[in-house]
Amino acid sequence: LTVALGQIGNFLAYTAVPTVLVTPLGALGVPFGSILASYLLKEKLNILGKLGCLLSCAGSVVLIIHSPKSESVTTQAELEEKLTNPVFVGYLCIVLLMLLLLIFWIAPAHGPTNIMVYISICSLLGSFTVPSTKGIGLAAQDIFHNNPTSQRALYLCLVLLAVLGCSIIIQFRYINKALECFDSSVFGAIYYVVFTTLVLLASAILFREWSNVGVVDFLGMACGFTTVSIGIVLIQVFKEFNFNIGDLNKPNMKTD
Repeated sequence: LTVALGQIGNFLAYTAVPTVLVTPLGALGVPFGSILASYLLKEKLNILGKLGCLLSCAGSVVLIIHSPKSESVTTQAELEEKLTNPVFVGYLCIVLLMLLLLIFWIAPAHGPTNIMVYISICSLLGSFTVPSTKGIGLAAQDIFHNNPTSQRALYLCLVLLAVLGCSIIIQFRYINKALECFDSSVFGAIYYVVFTTLVLLASAILFREWSNVGVVDFLGMACGFTTVSIGIVLIQVFKEFNFNIGDLNKPNMKTD
């Protein structure tokens, strides 16, 4: 139930605010989940994990402050125009070619030994997942209106739903493969950084949300995203690291 509510919340967020803000803020589930687990499930949260939670929240505040204040695409007609843009079509062809190479040639040979293979597949598929989710929300606004564009909006929505469903199914498959071969904490941390970076790239090409962002806001968002990423790495990768604040007070015993 909670997962379903979370996904509904994500869908509503993608239709209301720019993707460049929603996707990085999805990482807040990691620190909040870690804090709740430490209190409710009595899981140990070391000093590095607490520092990671603080950095994730601080970076999220910076992202909110410097994020784009308005949407660049607000109607179905604008969405159709962006989807047929030659730059986006070229990017789409490059992503599809890379996915074919990774899935059929590289993954069978190097997937179980190189964590970046499965992460790259799942992250590239995210280039379809998030823009499709946002596109469905935009197209759905015209489906229930009694106007000539409602039929086209319905077809566009169905196509995007099919793309979204296929990309999610393939992502689940390769995420499960990755978790069978690699540590889940390391995979989760690297996956967040690569996935978010590629989603932001795809959204920037499709929706051009960065067109109205100044240099200061761009640098602020880059710093915020970097801070959040470092926080996620501290929480995920070092959660088994046996270190607490009390260790700082222990004398350093040197021997000749």
